[in-house]
Amino acid sequence: MNSAARIPVLLRERTFRRYWAAQSVSLIGDQISLLAVPLVAVLVLGAGAAEMGLLKTAELLPALLLSLPAGAWIDRRARRRRIMIAADLLRALLILSLPVAYAVGTLTLAHLYAVAFAVGACTVLFDICNVTLFVSLVPKSRFVVGSSLLNGSRAMAYVSGPGAGGLLVQLLAVPMTLLVDALTFLYSAILLARIAPTEPPPAPPAKGYATEGVRWALRHPTLRAMFAASGTVQFFNLMFHTLFVLYATTELGLEAGILGAVLGIGAVGGLIGAAVAGRVVRAIGIGPAILLGYAGFTVPLLLVPLAGGDTPLVTALLFVAEFLSSVGVMLVDISSGSLLAALIPDSLRSRVAGASRTLNYGFRPIGAMTGGAFGTALGLRPTLWIATAGATLCLLWLLPSPVPRIRALPGTATPQESAPGPDRGPSVHLPEPGGEAT
Repeated sequence: MNSAARIPVLLRERTFRRYWAAQSVSLIGDQISLLAVPLVAVLVLGAGAAEMGLLKTAELLPALLLSLPAGAWIDRRARRRRIMIAADLLRALLILSLPVAYAVGTLTLAHLYAVAFAVGACTVLFDICNVTLFVSLVPKSRFVVGSSLLNGSRAMAYVSGPGAGGLLVQLLAVPMTLLVDALTFLYSAILLARIAPTEPPPAPPAKGYATEGVRWALRHPTLRAMFAASGTVQFFNLMFHTLFVLYATTELGLEAGILGAVLGIGAVGGLIGAAVAGRVVRAIGIGPAILLGYAGFTVPLLLVPLAGGDTPLVTALLFVAEFLSSVGVMLVDISSGSLLAALIPDSLRSRVAGASRTLNYGFRPIGAMTGGAFGTALGLRPTLWIATAGATLCLLWLLPSPVPRIRALPGTATPQESAPGPDRGPSVHLPEPGGEAT
């Protein structure tokens, strides 16, 4: 078999390849900033647990406040790709303002909070539009394949991003590392400007238009259970991530370079998860794969508050937790993203995406604030125990629902579709950069 035959069919198509490349490079930048921004707050501005909670809340609050109206607005727009390009350019300028302010000596926590909120608002617009762009580029028969490619890029970003971020932090002043993230948004905008897919027509206005996505999702037993499980993970996982960098650097005593390397190497599990997700879905069915993914994602994180002792033991425990959890989250994101793709009607696509962000991602700022408050009142390690144990409760939503009994995507005969076909399908709700479950 020649090398060209081994390249997935979607990547042989120039339009999808540019779209995939735009997503991939932006994801790497996101992972760099995911480490660099909290380190700016901790190492440059002296933030504690409460301030870290406010920072994470500012970043995630737009998902709660803006997702529903953004979904209704976007469903009535004919050219969503242009909105994505504008969001990328604005995010580049916002991120760039941080190292500029640092260079002239005016960087403050208030500036960091404002940028985090504004970038979060742009991300809401970008991600809801991305729902439409994906379905415009990928036929229904390749939803799992397309989702695997995008989540494989995310897994690669998990591998390379933290390590690169840790190295850049070691070599440069911490805020200057964010220059790289600004450049990735700019590059993403350039690539998106070079594609022109045919997008679905805008939805016509109707009575109850703005809230129809919420009502439809809550009435659907499968979506209701999946959104509840995801919301549970969002809340407790954001409690965890709000304090993780502070916990690792202060209580566990890890340097930025070591922490970045542990997270980067451990994230190889995401590459493995993305590679085997299709086989797992074929073997056990898409519903059981979702259950297995949620268990694999949440349970290993219990090793993080368990970590203690000398540096080699701590790094080993964090590596195992990151590796196994990364396998699980890829399985969740690919299988659940593909199932939702087949369930959501085309005319409701952006509104259901906005509703899901409101119902699920809306728990993120609440979790971040709770993490900051609990971390201040109870301490970092006890709060991480609560966060990691609480995340496993997501399984209680799924077990009595229809999800475990679903073996194949609706309208297909097999658990995974990989053959080409002309049907573009109804819609898709992809996991965001950063993850549906994460």
